[in-house]
Amino acid sequence: MKSFKYVIKDEIGLHARPAGLVAKVAKEVSSKVTITCNGKSAEATRLMALIGLGAKCGNEVTVTIEGDDEEKAAAVMEKLFHENL
Repeated sequence: MKSFKYVIKDEIGLHARPAGLVAKVAKEVSSKVTITCNGKSAEATRLMALIGLGAKCGNEVTVTIEGDDEEKAAAVMEKLFHENL
């Protein structure tokens, strides 16, 4: 299992556009990706669940990756967060 923490820098937070990118990338990896924020968790492949986390600018999220390609998936997800959130 791999995980990393990230503080949301996007002024609007985890809104539709970046949440859509996260869901798209999470569907492309075979590992299970889970995002936790403010005591709530969501599977990263579920767009509405991601938006429902209510992650705002300044909130810290924890991204957990578990599965066969977790090393690669963790690197891809971390890059995605840094570039889009």
